[in-house]
Amino acid sequence: MTAAGTSTSSADSAADKGATGGGRLTTHVLDTANGRPAAGLRIDLYRLDGEVRRRLASVRTNADGRCDAPLLAGDALVSGTYLLIFHVGDYFAVGAGTGAVEDGKRQEPAFLDKVPIKFGVSDPSAHYHVPLLVAPYGYSTYRGS
Repeated sequence: MTAAGTSTSSADSAADKGATGGGRLTTHVLDTANGRPAAGLRIDLYRLDGEVRRRLASVRTNADGRCDAPLLAGDALVSGTYLLIFHVGDYFAVGAGTGAVEDGKRQEPAFLDKVPIKFGVSDPSAHYHVPLLVAPYGYSTYRGS
């Protein structure tokens, strides 16, 4: 299977599906305040079953702001509701990003600490790409390809 962060084409995606018997879940985090990938940012993935939250993975982004492999792939990706938690407060606090600075001092607490993205998977044979564009005071996401 092609690891996240590696260039993929439609043929690669089809090969991934055939090799694993299903789709995959990937993400990519871009630090829009600095115009670069958010390297070293912690991401937690949960599956939600009603009020029950079960952690499936905890990873850090690589130098390209991606995970080294899909968060879920093949039979591990099933229909249902998932939650990604991006630990952006920690990322900006350690100096990886610019952080929120006022009068030369970092603001505490950070305006954004953890960014939760709750989403549904209806077709587990598809590729679900959930990118995050983030800065100290705002973020955006969408279903990518």
